[in-house]
Amino acid sequence: MKNYQRALLAVSLAALLSSCDNGATLDPQKQMGPNPELPDSQNFLLPPMQVPEGVAWKAGEMPTVAEGLKIEKIADGLMHPRQVYVLPNNDVLVAESNGGPKPITRPKQLIMGLVQQASGKGGPGGNRITLLRNVNGTWEKHVFIENLNAPFGIQLTGNTLWVANADSLMKFPYEEGQTRISEPGEVVTELPGGPINHHWTKALLASPDGSKLYVGVGSNSNVGENGIGAEYRRAAVLEVDATSGASRIFASGLRNPTGLQWEPESGKLWAIVNERDEIGSDLVPDYMTSVQENGFYGWPYSYFGQHVDERAKPPRPDLVEKAIKPDYAISSHVAPLGLLFYTADNMPQYKGGAFVSEHGSWNRSPLNGYQVMWVKFENGQPVGLPQPVVTGFLTEDQKQVRGLPVGLAMDRDGGVLIADDAGNTIWRVSAR
Repeated sequence: MKNYQRALLAVSLAALLSSCDNGATLDPQKQMGPNPELPDSQNFLLPPMQVPEGVAWKAGEMPTVAEGLKIEKIADGLMHPRQVYVLPNNDVLVAESNGGPKPITRPKQLIMGLVQQASGKGGPGGNRITLLRNVNGTWEKHVFIENLNAPFGIQLTGNTLWVANADSLMKFPYEEGQTRISEPGEVVTELPGGPINHHWTKALLASPDGSKLYVGVGSNSNVGENGIGAEYRRAAVLEVDATSGASRIFASGLRNPTGLQWEPESGKLWAIVNERDEIGSDLVPDYMTSVQENGFYGWPYSYFGQHVDERAKPPRPDLVEKAIKPDYAISSHVAPLGLLFYTADNMPQYKGGAFVSEHGSWNRSPLNGYQVMWVKFENGQPVGLPQPVVTGFLTEDQKQVRGLPVGLAMDRDGGVLIADDAGNTIWRVSAR
């Protein structure tokens, strides 16, 4: 970060912190589960924030794992690895991206950009997919697909590889064992993009029979301040027909659904969702929820059911009345970006539950997230409190951040792979 940018950020933070007490007052555990505590909302000229310094992992450093587990690095030197996807032959695909430049129309957008640079979230992404292959214990790295536009979601159905770019869903022919796809690919359908593209990531999940693709599309604003017209087909899960490319809104009112998975016992679609900002360090809890067909989940008019957000204009009491309460809160501003239901036997204590990666807060003090946690499921529903499984991305004094967990995947041997965005690393967690 340049000196003038650091100075501007320091001045902005000083002004914010001197104007009011922005610190969280609730223990995050009180905002976990089906009935989180929700304090009164606050209004700010600029959002409260705490910015850790982004630093690189030192030689030999790695995240900390729960008792009975081990962690290893299988790849580094990547360019903002966001998602990992394991192919049937155990090759690993890594989507490298960091979105595109966004126009700055408000002072807080400038400050948010500086925050991203300071914490390691800035810099260009690879705009590619890299293939990792384990050959006798050594991980080879191959450039698999190039010249993409901020790829995020990846799925394989039969011999078709699907890639969700920031503005389109594409398909490529795939042959098992290949280390590069040179074909240009085909755009199946356009996805909401545009010059703002506030939430650019596009989560992707295929139906069990491969006939449908489900795409998570985030909102184009925090709470509709860019006009409702900018939110066309956004804050939603789209359903795309794999044959024709025709699409429809499957569920709406989900501010930023960044991960989609099928819950193994019930077979229901589940999502993790990043909720809104700028009304307090303790609002609004991010969450995971089952996603009902034609369901509406509140954004931007309400949160966690019928809690009205007065900033959304014009108000829509009719939509607030029908807003579905999410199943399970995971506390405020943790920024969940990866979801994985674990079904293997390698780590039996986690079988049947859900791993969630938390990219971490910047608009909360003290900071929250920066870990991979696990939620127990019984009879298709989450129970109890989340358990931290992979930590150490954020230093204990909260002054430095060394990595940012995003995508999660399970390999053929039951190991869990973690894409470390800021650390430009792929980690593998397994039984010790």
